[in-house]
Amino acid sequence: MKTQKITFFWGNYTEVIFSGWPGQSFSSYILALVLVFVLGFAVEWLSHTKIIKSSCTTDKITAGLLQTGMHGIRVGMAYLAMLAVMSMNVGVLLAAIAGYTVGFLIFGSTCVLVINYNAKMSSTSMQLPFHDDPDLPPFNC
Repeated sequence: MKTQKITFFWGNYTEVIFSGWPGQSFSSYILALVLVFVLGFAVEWLSHTKIIKSSCTTDKITAGLLQTGMHGIRVGMAYLAMLAVMSMNVGVLLAAIAGYTVGFLIFGSTCVLVINYNAKMSSTSMQLPFHDDPDLPPFNC
């Protein structure tokens, strides 16, 4: 029986989420890191976006079901990111932190809000869908 490491380690010979994945190749390890980054980024995007249109708010049941589905997807992705970090690989940990951080910078920080506000003041205004009130409440641990 193969035992799992219980301390953080650095290296591309690891298993992330599934047994035997990403395998022994360095390119597969990099792919795993990119996927973990995208997972964290997607959780932040889903946490700060407004997908449900205001026209759906008249039908509260549809809006509630859509919101519940979005919450389930967000929680599932967050748990997958947590399971990836539990591989105890430093590269996976850093990829998850980077994904959440870059996602928050783009979708949740006031830095992008200021840029969006300045864009509204110009003649080429572009409304970004993640700066209104988000569909989901803040993510609590």
